[in-house]
Amino acid sequence: MAANKNTNIFSLIIFSCIFLGLLHLDLVNALSPNYYDQTCPNAESAITSVVKKAMLNNPTVPAALLRMHFHDCFIRGCDGSVLLNSTGKNKAKKDGPPNISLHAFYVIDNAKKAVEALCPKTVSCADILALAARDAVALSGGPTWSVPKGRKDGRVSKATETRQLPAPTFNISQLQQSFAQRGLSMEDLVALSGGHTLGFAHCSSFQNRIHNFSSKQSVDPTLQSSFAASLQSVCPAKNTVKNAGANLDSTPTTFDNRYYKLLLQGKSIFSSDQSLLTSSSTKALVSKFASSQQEFQKAFVKSMIKMSSISGGQEIRLDCRAVN
Repeated sequence: MAANKNTNIFSLIIFSCIFLGLLHLDLVNALSPNYYDQTCPNAESAITSVVKKAMLNNPTVPAALLRMHFHDCFIRGCDGSVLLNSTGKNKAKKDGPPNISLHAFYVIDNAKKAVEALCPKTVSCADILALAARDAVALSGGPTWSVPKGRKDGRVSKATETRQLPAPTFNISQLQQSFAQRGLSMEDLVALSGGHTLGFAHCSSFQNRIHNFSSKQSVDPTLQSSFAASLQSVCPAKNTVKNAGANLDSTPTTFDNRYYKLLLQGKSIFSSDQSLLTSSSTKALVSKFASSQQEFQKAFVKSMIKMSSISGGQEIRLDCRAVN
């Protein structure tokens, strides 16, 4: 009996040690808003000034940085792999079809250069991109927030994996599945879709709604008629203009809740936007965010922190475009 008792106590001690070890491992890997306080205290201000300068030269930079961060996090976690260039043997994810229109990579290069001058080999490219996306929102009139840091940079980037990104043609169940696979809820889906308050869409991403929509209807009937006509005028059926397209909302350089207001008026760009109105729970959130900028911003910040905490990666890259 005594031997049995000792065995149980020994087993408990071993289990406790393993549990504490795993807990320690989890804490070591956990992100923290204070991650660089000792090792690179001026990193954030250096990144912000680079983003600010780039925005002054090109007002499309904020939308580009926000989209780049989304596309990074949705494949292999937020590991900066979207920044890697293709090599002779490998076509990287930045060259996958959904990412061909990503731009402003030079902003991350410039931010990395500025940070390396302050604290070499310390701040990951993945963290720089997460911080730059936050700055893009804040400098466009949106909310700011404390970004948890400590991401590592990934060494794998495959163009074929970009098919995992949610497409602009997705319906609500496809969107829900895509977000759920990444631990994101329906509220996260609706809040993060609000990122479409910034930016521009090429004709190819919404052509399905304005030409040959179905066998019975040429145009998606959920589109407001004069708005559909305006989209058809910039994107004719046989469009040959390479950069033709439309702004995602009527204030494409201001981070506001206009996207949700226009969505309720039948003036959304993507099928995936419109699909948010096909479920009662997501439609209620669209209405909530359309009527309150404050509620939208609060939800957006919460969902951005959640999404940008999907981790991956193994190293601190010296050059954001190439593995060490």
